[in-house]
Amino acid sequence: MKRNILFLGACFASALMLTACGATKENVSHNKEKIAQVEISPLEAAISGSIRGEQSERDVFRHPKETLEFFGIAPGQTVVEIYPGGGWYSNILIPYVNATGGTYIAAGVGQRFKDKFLNNEVYGQVATVDFSKESPPLVAGQADIILSFRNVHSWVSRGFVEKAFADFYAGLKPGGILGIVEHRLPESAEQDLNTRDGYVQVSYVKALAEEAGFEFVEASEINANLKDTADHPFGVWTLPPVSQSAKRGEETAPDFDAEKYKAIGESDRFTLKFRKPK
Repeated sequence: MKRNILFLGACFASALMLTACGATKENVSHNKEKIAQVEISPLEAAISGSIRGEQSERDVFRHPKETLEFFGIAPGQTVVEIYPGGGWYSNILIPYVNATGGTYIAAGVGQRFKDKFLNNEVYGQVATVDFSKESPPLVAGQADIILSFRNVHSWVSRGFVEKAFADFYAGLKPGGILGIVEHRLPESAEQDLNTRDGYVQVSYVKALAEEAGFEFVEASEINANLKDTADHPFGVWTLPPVSQSAKRGEETAPDFDAEKYKAIGESDRFTLKFRKPK
């Protein structure tokens, strides 16, 4: 009996070999087709790219594959990323867009982004445009998709959130998509228009987008975190990856429980998809 089990195991292990266990050419061809079907997509290749380094450790909180697929990213698109910061998503978007024949444009970049992504042969040509309270409108009607990750609170606190959404509307082609990920303030709380804590209500963002002319498409809970109560001593920055433990220039209080906030993980986030009507 033992010999029979060992023989069957060897047959299964050699299923792709033409001469093993009487396999036919048809079986081998079928197995090769199955192997071809599991090759990774350009998006998966970008997400698994070595240039991301330790950034991939945050995937468990940010779900880049699911998020970008939800927004409908596709080959050949003109993709605009707003306020890319240090380039967490740029490290995925730029290689993906380059590999699929599209165009990547970063809007509102700082020095960190410039130092890393501009004039760097690893990333190739990276286009940038201004985006601020005083900037002209974004690329007029050229974008297929505009993406913002955890930035709405910045435009609110800087006093140009209505202009921001108007710029997005003008920058998109008819039928183009606006994708927003932001730290979620519960609807039962009061929306602070200075957003000192970094949290924003879903209803507020929906209203801003609709006032700009967008139609709401769909919401996703991909980036939700039920552990986040959105009432931390230093706002959303109390949580990872910033993990702020004191006011600037002050020492951390002896009773501050850093492990408590580390255990929560990154913030609870809403993920909203809007469309510019055709």
